[in-house]
Amino acid sequence: MAIAKSAAIHVLILCFALAYNHAHAGPVAKRKPPASPDIYKHKNVAKDVLLPGEKVINVNDLGAEPNGKTDCTQAFMDAWRMACHNLTVPARILIPTGRYLISSIIFQGPCIAPPPITIQVLGTVLATTDISEFENGEWLEFNKIDGLKIIGGGTFDGQGKQSWEYTENCEKDPDGPACVRNPSSLYFNAVSNVVVQSIRSVNAKGFHIFVTKSSNVRLRKLKILAPETSPNTDGIHISVSDGVIISRNTIATGDDCISMIQGVQNIFINKLKCGPGHGLSIGSLGKYQNEEEVRGVRIQNCTLSGTTNGLRIKAWPDRYPGAASEISFSDIIMHDVKNPIIIDQEYECYPNCKKKPSLVKIENVHFANVRGTTISPIAVELRCSKLYPCKGVTFRDIDLKFGEAPTTARCQNTNPLYNGFLMPPPCV
Repeated sequence: MAIAKSAAIHVLILCFALAYNHAHAGPVAKRKPPASPDIYKHKNVAKDVLLPGEKVINVNDLGAEPNGKTDCTQAFMDAWRMACHNLTVPARILIPTGRYLISSIIFQGPCIAPPPITIQVLGTVLATTDISEFENGEWLEFNKIDGLKIIGGGTFDGQGKQSWEYTENCEKDPDGPACVRNPSSLYFNAVSNVVVQSIRSVNAKGFHIFVTKSSNVRLRKLKILAPETSPNTDGIHISVSDGVIISRNTIATGDDCISMIQGVQNIFINKLKCGPGHGLSIGSLGKYQNEEEVRGVRIQNCTLSGTTNGLRIKAWPDRYPGAASEISFSDIIMHDVKNPIIIDQEYECYPNCKKKPSLVKIENVHFANVRGTTISPIAVELRCSKLYPCKGVTFRDIDLKFGEAPTTARCQNTNPLYNGFLMPPPCV
């Protein structure tokens, strides 16, 4: 069932909204990703072909008007209902060229149709600018679906400019009446076997792509764009998910290019172009009780340009236990990055932090072949917990330059191991 705001289905929206907790709205309940075999394993997901008997559903045939002004929500809902809940053959929803204005929708599974359902986007899908229409907290939400492809080279435009001022109000007064959490553009909850490929996401109101409680997700060849000044517009945000592959993407936005919080496992990020933005972040950790461990994050062959941070792990002091381990960063190029390498367990407390030490355990973090330029003389900053010092941190072949001046490293409550060429020199 696809759900959107209208008088006839108002109650249904509230029911779905109350049925589960969003991962970013507070503490995330421990919930394993859906147990499902990887249907794309050993397959060329880059190639799109019609499956035998595949039914194509054109949203224009269901009443959508591609003029950018007419509300097309009902047509999109009807297309999903037909593809997911009515058909017993492979299904494809076609969004032709043109501009389609739609409100908030939940694309609800599980589906009757055999996986995967394909959404082929050729045109531009526009979010309504009326923030009151996002009662379920997101723009396009995909819920409890096993097998989904979103492809086609089209664009999702969140039209976020008008709502960013509310995020700025949150910075000034988090509990004030003007503070509204802006919706994510594409929100994947409890899904498995998902491919999002060759899609543009521009000017999201909040996060561009949010993945939570999910498994076997591939995000490929995406262009994610928002102004550098746009607040909280993370490119890709992941929590409580297992097996997320992020490859060949370009992200330029106002917050983290990619952020990962509690419960992520087996994350692989390859060939990312990031910047401007806040870089690549794990955390913040230790914010909520009963947080799940971050384990197995591999990031390689990435370029960061003009970002405020480069490779960052962050944790709150004086909060709750947590853990992050088996994390590697390799073959990274940086251009004028402000804080290239940072482990910060005094998040939002530095300098002169007087709070109790962080309870987050950080172990086995590896940096190899990281090179380029920084706009800060301190290229490596490791502020680990006095109570739980960082263990197993290694550096190999680091070459970060600050103009003609040498770069330096600072380490607190950790004793890294070093190998190869090192600039900055090892901490003393």
